[in-house]
Amino acid sequence: MLSRCLPSLLFAATLATLGCHAQTPALTGTTVKPGTPLSLEESRRVEVLLRQKANLPPMSTIHISVPASSEVPGFSTISITFESDGKASRPITFLVSNDGATLAQLTKYTLPVKPREMLSSAGRPARGGTEAAPVIIVGFDDLECPYCARLHESIFPLLTQRYGDKVRFVYKDFPLEQHPWAMHAALDVNCVAEQSTPGYWNMVDYVHAHASEMGADPKDPKAEKTLPRATEQLDALAHEQAKAQKLDDAKLTACIKTNDTRSIAESQKLGTSLGIEATPSLFINGDKVDGAVPVEFIFQVIDDALRAEGVTPPAPYVEPKPAAPATPAAAPAAKAPSGR
Repeated sequence: MLSRCLPSLLFAATLATLGCHAQTPALTGTTVKPGTPLSLEESRRVEVLLRQKANLPPMSTIHISVPASSEVPGFSTISITFESDGKASRPITFLVSNDGATLAQLTKYTLPVKPREMLSSAGRPARGGTEAAPVIIVGFDDLECPYCARLHESIFPLLTQRYGDKVRFVYKDFPLEQHPWAMHAALDVNCVAEQSTPGYWNMVDYVHAHASEMGADPKDPKAEKTLPRATEQLDALAHEQAKAQKLDDAKLTACIKTNDTRSIAESQKLGTSLGIEATPSLFINGDKVDGAVPVEFIFQVIDDALRAEGVTPPAPYVEPKPAAPATPAAAPAAKAPSGR
């Protein structure tokens, strides 16, 4: 069946990417021309090579298109389709040299003009500099994710202390399905963010620091954690921020009750398009960093991004040494008993 040979087809594509060149010498008089079908001999050479390298099923059929012009000097393009049991694969484009000696595959990427502009920070509550900051960090965050909490704790407040307004940091929402209250947490913090950036960050800081407590019963530590209780606790935190920041509590309540998660879904869709499958994920001027990596590594990536923007980074980061344990006070000297 065709489905069984798909790995072989993928291998064929990989093989071509690495460059299946000069496998056999060019035939005398062979010339591959755009618009002219390959000769039977030329087609046979391509087919034998692919069957040999990709280990295709014996009963499969290889279809080779008429060569077309390519952007690579000295090469034409051909489209190859593999068929088995009446089912065809998707067409795979190869390059074939005009002398018939080389088969290869080209993967072309468009280089970003400005990596810092690959992901926008607009419309999100930020820490650090303005949208004109030389380094833009966009993090995809799940407020229930323990690894996100670990990363968040390690970079704040060190990030803003070290870089000030040279770096602008924002979170985009990426709640994972396996985390029951992550979506509601994203809704709550976004509702707070509509009225207060400091309130948003206060709540994000708190939830990341106390995520393990959400859903627990404060009156019964042994009770099982529940989603309704977590939701109630998150809402209460949002209202606490409304009070602390003097927000419009009625507006906040309406935002939460509306349960409009469309912006969160758009953020998830964007993250998926960028290849995100797990959290946390940071994009530092477009450079992707996955997982709760050491803060020293993150600072190295930021420093490289600053240099690329013509900005001198701070002195190399040195992790503070843990404070030495306090020396116990000397015990008072024992008094000699009186001589009475």
